[in-house]
Amino acid sequence: MGTLDLNSDLGESFGRWELGDDQAMLGLVSSANVACGFHAGDPSTLRRTCAGAAANGVVVGAQVAYADLAGFGRRFIDVPPSDLANDVVYQLGALEAMCRVTGTAVRYVKPHGALYNATVHHEEQAAAVVAAVRDYDPSLPVLGLPGSALLRAAEAAGLRAVPEFFVDRGYTPEGTLVSRREPGALLHDADEATERLLRLLDEGVVRAVDGSDVPVRAESACVHGDSPGAVAMAAAVRAGLEGAGVTLRPFA
Repeated sequence: MGTLDLNSDLGESFGRWELGDDQAMLGLVSSANVACGFHAGDPSTLRRTCAGAAANGVVVGAQVAYADLAGFGRRFIDVPPSDLANDVVYQLGALEAMCRVTGTAVRYVKPHGALYNATVHHEEQAAAVVAAVRDYDPSLPVLGLPGSALLRAAEAAGLRAVPEFFVDRGYTPEGTLVSRREPGALLHDADEATERLLRLLDEGVVRAVDGSDVPVRAESACVHGDSPGAVAMAAAVRAGLEGAGVTLRPFA
């Protein structure tokens, strides 16, 4: 089945509020989508996460978001495109500084939460994110949902557009993610999630919540670091991939 990148959202603790087990996850994934302080992550958390990624040979990506700490970046904000582009550049610079002092670097960009979902269809916000990446460093790949406005804009701008699959999220018949407010949004069975990922790699389809098979192409698979049982899920997925002969390798 070749190679695949396994990524996870990390660096999302804030002060005394701890979310997930970043150190354990860094021993399982090949890429880390590290928060940049807008939706989660304080300076000490971000530096510690980048240092952990460097120590484990895990590639760091900037997980850019709306300025929404209270809502964990899961609320849509109608930000003017120019402001959104500046917000993204600001976040890239902040995380790059933490990477520099820990011996690593930002290697790709992925929107978080509501911004991720917005850039599936919102052409202006997708273009704003891409413009920020292009202006900051056009060599950085952009990670997003297959068929999204974000990846179309990235390709049009000459950036590398990398499609990803969500191991532990439900899919609609249209190939988008099921809203967290609806049934079937999250998968909790590690064996089921692993089997679904292996089927994707073998057949190029995923079973949607209505029972239909949806074509999906992916160079990276995301397993959430903040879900209950996240470490066990990631460990099972990694073991399943390696058992099927898939080599874990960062895409960036």
